[in-house]
Amino acid sequence: MKVSDLEFTRPYPFYKTYIDLLDDVDLVELLERQLKNFPQFIRSIPEGKMGYAYATGKWTVAEVLVHIIDSERVFQYRALRFARGDKTVLPGFDQDEYVPLSKAGNRSKESILEEYRAVRQSTIALFGNLEEEVLGYSGVASNLNWSVGALGLVICGHQRHHRNILRERYLRA
Repeated sequence: MKVSDLEFTRPYPFYKTYIDLLDDVDLVELLERQLKNFPQFIRSIPEGKMGYAYATGKWTVAEVLVHIIDSERVFQYRALRFARGDKTVLPGFDQDEYVPLSKAGNRSKESILEEYRAVRQSTIALFGNLEEEVLGYSGVASNLNWSVGALGLVICGHQRHHRNILRERYLRA
């Protein structure tokens, strides 16, 4: 599935902003490319910046990175359920409740990097083994109708969105 293959209708008003950040590339190719590039980005972050937040009440660099991982897991789980034909309506998740409980500030950059790699490899294994037609299967999560393919693209766009924010607001200071 490519970005151009995805039809945008009412389900994607907020999440479309993530997908709009993507080139028109194959989903699995993009997942693999990000697996090569994002660890390099993480490694480039100075160790002293991991606990930095650009304003009071904003997440730290470490918290943003763990949020990316947590969100990928949630979207991956939804994609698995819908790919297997599960029509159970899935609830949303409150990212603002996840972040403090992640204890990201107690983690090393290396442990975050290793977790990212493991989660992304799992995402690639899931999407890389789905038949093309399965990417069009759908289900409801967070009161939105999602296709399996859209969930994969949101994983990629969400990561890119936060990488851009990290570059612009955290790492330039």
